[in-house]
Amino acid sequence: MEFIGPSWLAFAGLAIGGLVGFAVRRARLCTFGALEDAFVGADTRRLRVFGLAAAVAIAGTQALVLAGLLDPAQTTYVSVAVPWLGVAVGGVLFGFGMALVGTCAFGSLVRLGGGDLRSLVVILIFGLAAYATLRGVLAPFRIGVIETFAFAPPPPGRADIPGLVEGALGVDLRIWIAIALSGGLLLPAVTDRRLRRTPRLVLGGVALGLGVVAGWLATRLLADEFVQPIAPQSLTFVSPVARALFGVLFDRDTLLEFGVGSVVGAAGGAALAAIRAREFRWEAFDDPREMKRHLGGALLMGVGGVMCGGCTIGQGLTAGSMLALSWPLALTGIALGARLGIAVLMEGSVVQLLRSMRSPGPEAARSRNTSEADRKSGRVDSTAHNAQP
Repeated sequence: MEFIGPSWLAFAGLAIGGLVGFAVRRARLCTFGALEDAFVGADTRRLRVFGLAAAVAIAGTQALVLAGLLDPAQTTYVSVAVPWLGVAVGGVLFGFGMALVGTCAFGSLVRLGGGDLRSLVVILIFGLAAYATLRGVLAPFRIGVIETFAFAPPPPGRADIPGLVEGALGVDLRIWIAIALSGGLLLPAVTDRRLRRTPRLVLGGVALGLGVVAGWLATRLLADEFVQPIAPQSLTFVSPVARALFGVLFDRDTLLEFGVGSVVGAAGGAALAAIRAREFRWEAFDDPREMKRHLGGALLMGVGGVMCGGCTIGQGLTAGSMLALSWPLALTGIALGARLGIAVLMEGSVVQLLRSMRSPGPEAARSRNTSEADRKSGRVDSTAHNAQP
């Protein structure tokens, strides 16, 4: 096979990101929307769809590993140590910022494809904050302080669940762990009757999971290791957004990579879906309060996403497909941050939240009712673009 290198990787990212963006926009999937449905409305349907996506991603990716087409140790998710403090704290920051924005980094790209100019501002601030944390002014603190708190797994020294089990038991149980986890995540989706009656959601989840598998395969087969050694990668929307902004401003050659291609593809695919459904429309901030909330959320997501090592897609699906040790820790942090953010939105501020926790009396109840009325009237828009199908 003849390898052509960066150009083909960028086109592969564009195609995979485009298909995933189209499917997710059409299915109205949103990670924060799924968490909010579960936390506030006790509706776990969209959360089960992301479980379905994770099941597909795990099954497909581990099949590549078992077939010898992919080495987990070559990826950034399965390293020799897990910076547990950065993953945990970064996850909480990302989840809280996600609540303030009303969606995650990938969701912002999908919204942008539908004409939401608020998401353009979010992506710009998010990308700048991510690059500052990745390689800029915040990088020394991240590397020299936060990432010094790390867990080094015992031999064979792989920071994934099969490696940890192998170190403890002396037996490689990768295939059984993959079957157990993918099956456990798949079961809640296939047993949900309402979900079976909404094929758009099911197809969106399957497409998202297959996109992760396709990303691993593309970056493994299309990279010319002799010309430009590249670690296998798949869908994630933190550092690729930062690198895309850097490439546009300073070095266009850096745009020819899988991650940047997937960022552009996700927005483009979502735009095609919006136009096809006649849902494309330009939107902007309603007032300064809404803009401040989005700016603050974008800043937290950018910093937290780099500290965490990925977003809801990068850690939630891509790292999960590798069975990385960071995966459950990151998901817990993101979910906790999102829950805290939802509580703050409902109370109006952190101060009011703390006051209501200390004295949950009539004033707290009135505050919650007022905040809920704000949400329903559109003044708090975290669910404005996450309507159920």
